[in-house]
Amino acid sequence: MEKIYSLRYRLLLFFVFLSNWVFAQTGSITGQIVDEQNIPLPGATVVVKGTTLSTSADINGYYKLTNVPAGTQTLTASFIGYAPIDKQGSAGVAVNFQLQPSSVALNEVAVIGYGTVRKSDATGSLSVVTAKDFNKGAVNSIQDAIVGKLPGVVVTSNSGAPGNNSTIRIRGGASLNASSDPLLVVDNVPLDNTGLGGSANLLATINPDDIENITVLKDASATAIYGARASNGVLQITTKRGTKQTQLRYNVTTSLASLPKYVDNYTGDEFRDVVNRVYGGTTAITSMLGEASTNWQDEIYRKAFGQDHNLSLSGTAKNLPYRVSLGYNNTDGVLKTYNFSRTTLAVGLDPSLLKNHLNIHINLKGLYNTNNFAEQGAIGNAVNFDPTQPVYNGNTRWRGYTTWTSDGDINGPPVTLATANPVAQLELTDNKSTVRRTTNNVQFDYKLPFLPELHANLNLGYDYGKSFGHNNVPDNTSWVYVPVVAGGRISNYQEETTNQLLDFYLNYHKDIKSIESSVDVTAGYSYSYFKKEGHSTSSDVAMTTPQPPNDFITDYVLKSYFGRLNYGYQDKYLLTFTMRADATSRWAPENRWGLFPAGALTWKLKEEDFLKSSSTISDLKIRVGYGITGQQDLQGGNNYPYLAKYTLGDQTSQYQFGNTFYRTLRPDGYDADIKWETTTTTNVGLDYGLFNGRLSGSI
Repeated sequence: MEKIYSLRYRLLLFFVFLSNWVFAQTGSITGQIVDEQNIPLPGATVVVKGTTLSTSADINGYYKLTNVPAGTQTLTASFIGYAPIDKQGSAGVAVNFQLQPSSVALNEVAVIGYGTVRKSDATGSLSVVTAKDFNKGAVNSIQDAIVGKLPGVVVTSNSGAPGNNSTIRIRGGASLNASSDPLLVVDNVPLDNTGLGGSANLLATINPDDIENITVLKDASATAIYGARASNGVLQITTKRGTKQTQLRYNVTTSLASLPKYVDNYTGDEFRDVVNRVYGGTTAITSMLGEASTNWQDEIYRKAFGQDHNLSLSGTAKNLPYRVSLGYNNTDGVLKTYNFSRTTLAVGLDPSLLKNHLNIHINLKGLYNTNNFAEQGAIGNAVNFDPTQPVYNGNTRWRGYTTWTSDGDINGPPVTLATANPVAQLELTDNKSTVRRTTNNVQFDYKLPFLPELHANLNLGYDYGKSFGHNNVPDNTSWVYVPVVAGGRISNYQEETTNQLLDFYLNYHKDIKSIESSVDVTAGYSYSYFKKEGHSTSSDVAMTTPQPPNDFITDYVLKSYFGRLNYGYQDKYLLTFTMRADATSRWAPENRWGLFPAGALTWKLKEEDFLKSSSTISDLKIRVGYGITGQQDLQGGNNYPYLAKYTLGDQTSQYQFGNTFYRTLRPDGYDADIKWETTTTTNVGLDYGLFNGRLSGSI
């Protein structure tokens, strides 16, 4: 019996020593990967040379390699836009990496739709501008920040008013009858370009201080991944994220705006002299001249003060990177009574779960915006109104403001087609709006444990906006004469917009060193739902002729399947092929689906032996691209252009039967066979960079 127990103890000790010997053959290596400023590089890759062992850094730049063979190993850390580094390490010892940018300009990572790409590896035409390159000074909207910063992008202000709209064109217009506005994508959420009533500018609802970078996709090979909505190009807006170190930041910008010059006009004395010389013998004309000398432009313009405050807190709390920001902008217009006020709140969270296999990106944005719109018709009237007339002439009928009358009596009937008093227009028009908006999304990026090269990505977005306002003018004002002369106006409105988004796609990336190739494949599904509803009323002040209320609800759906293949050989020859199938409820069922393919080839001459060692040329590549994109954003936001509809006429469009007037029902134009407008683009380009990217451009 003692021999049996002795044998058992010996076997037990043998297996214990054996297990210790086995486990001693492998171990783990941990560490952190940061950039030249010690900022973590989430997603950076660490590979054990000569093996298939690899891992990616989490959101804080930390990595962990398991099952590392015993002994000294060579580790390679790499990240897009940074030069790779080799370091020696062994199990149980922390190995940290600090990567340096491989080029000043080529390290820019561009958001290309359902993914990112290093700018030097892009096969399509794109440009990137970062926050540090934005225009400085009084910047009320994103358009102000990027004017003149992006080649091929023309930003034209439609008004000098703060927060007002601008026209953005990427390589000109791409449509004859539909919208030529580019698609706006904020943190991977495409926005509805039709805007919201009471909000002068869609992009003014976003605080420029929250923006990290903007990528502009220009040609079809770059934009085709967005298919039906990308024929006019794409503006990809990425907001700022959390930082490793806690940072509390506050900045304030103040501005004072004034008009440097007025339109040249006659003074009162000069105007009287001209009229008397030309019509000196015509008393009916000369008697209309006044004795004042009014500079009407002085009366409507002012020095305008603006202030922009931004407070942000960013950092990492227990492995949870976060950024919270609060912005407030209040800016007057140089046209009296105009004011733009915007309050924004933004929250960004980036937790990592399941041993960093699941990365979550949460974006919450809120907006409260008020506008006091000045009557801009006063600008032209200030140039045209008689400078010999005073602002006020003591009348009792027209609220004291000088008004042209048909009988010469200051209290007489108005000349409705005459130039209106611009000061009265500004001071008596009450045109205000309030806009509330929230744009939120949560994105899940899951790396499959059994196949780390494969990622599953789910993006859920919700964009909701509500606006309400009024545009009122009191009675006894000459410029409002419909439906009642001098009856004034009471006009109220409200609108709500809803945008729901679901994107799901798989991404597979693999470097195949045996054939010096890399493959990146993306395939997915997208669903978007857009809804708008509103209500408006209008009447004269006395409510004698109220207009029929205008109530509407309109919506449409977009469904899409998309795919993209990126193939690289020897890091010299790059191929991209994109395909997207879109269906819109705006067309009849038999016309709803459209297919939008694109392809591009790139030859990186810089990687060839005859240029690789050049210290002058840092980038040189030739691009050739071809693609077809679609368009379905009709002017006016018509979501049912293939259906026959009738419009109920208002009080000014009635027909008389006997002694009774009836409002009409008039048919609207429609096209039962309407379908996708397509744009076919061929692009040939040469990208170059000199002196380590300090001088770069495209031809």
